[in-house]
Amino acid sequence: MATIADLLDERSIDLSLSSGDKDDAIERMVDLVDASGALLDRDVLIKAVRAREEAGTTGLGDGIAIPHGKCDGVDRPALAFARSDEGVSWGAPDGSLASLVFLIAVPEAAAGNEHLRILASLARSLVKADFRNQLLAASTPQEVREVLAGISA
Repeated sequence: MATIADLLDERSIDLSLSSGDKDDAIERMVDLVDASGALLDRDVLIKAVRAREEAGTTGLGDGIAIPHGKCDGVDRPALAFARSDEGVSWGAPDGSLASLVFLIAVPEAAAGNEHLRILASLARSLVKADFRNQLLAASTPQEVREVLAGISA
């Protein structure tokens, strides 16, 4: 069975995101998807993620944001992860700044179940403080992937 770590290339991990601005952070996250080789059209993916944000924030609270986009800007499901020491204002209901940001990108054809399964798996794990602390403590992309390896995609 595939895990979340299987969707996350080490090149798609940024442990020092230095943007307090959500729009800039989205662009940087899309660049991380590009580093994995899954990106077909940067502008299409950025537009899809921003459209989703306009429909309602993907800032979940507890320092977490999971922006996502369903579009033909990617050729396969892909995931990017960024950690921000300063935090990014993501409009979370609790007012917290996002320190842990996952971007999910899926092709339109795989949008239904694939997208929801990835989102649900991440959300179930991220509600646990222990899990969030492991991601905050990870010092290398490899360690991030190890933390995520136990989560089914």
